[in-house]
Amino acid sequence: MQFKLSTSSPLWRSLRHRNYRLYLTGQLVSVCGTWMQQVALSWLVYRLTGSATLLGVVGFASQIPIFALGPIGGVISDRYSCHRVAVWMQCAALAQALLLSLLTLTGWIQPLHIILLGIALGVVYAFDMPARQALVHEMVDTEDLANAVALNSSMINAARIVGPALAGLVVAKYGEGVCFIINAVSYIAVIVALLMMKLAAPPRRETAPVSMVGR
Repeated sequence: MQFKLSTSSPLWRSLRHRNYRLYLTGQLVSVCGTWMQQVALSWLVYRLTGSATLLGVVGFASQIPIFALGPIGGVISDRYSCHRVAVWMQCAALAQALLLSLLTLTGWIQPLHIILLGIALGVVYAFDMPARQALVHEMVDTEDLANAVALNSSMINAARIVGPALAGLVVAKYGEGVCFIINAVSYIAVIVALLMMKLAAPPRRETAPVSMVGR
């Protein structure tokens, strides 16, 4: 009863949708894990190399695929099931985090590994981000969409505070590899949430899709 009363407020009205509640909960866990990995990764790079320049290279390697492939990711999410794309991309991100943690915990990690895995994660995000953004439209009614976007932004900002704080504690006590494992586990929350959703079947296309590059 208490939860029903809270969702009747305009501030939380998008939470009345079951799919969005699942999505927001899974995202909160996952984004905290993502920030933990980012902080631990920066510390790991600097610990291995002592190079501030390489820190920038690693950041560039993870962001440039998003810039280059983001438009293609948007087209993929538009033409195919954004729900299915999101599930597969979360699985790929989980695999990336597991590989990163394995290399770190075994002591085999090298700067080249970090750069290559950063590029791989950037490719994943280039397809994952448009899919998740499009998925929000399918989880809530049109009148609740603005509220859903606002709550999602608030959740991300909260994770930016919690994630790095947790990362500092975990790195100090257990090392960077444990942060990467925690991030990998956090992806399971999103995958489970996505698989538990009940979404209506997308409408069938009546016309052939238009190429993103024209004729």
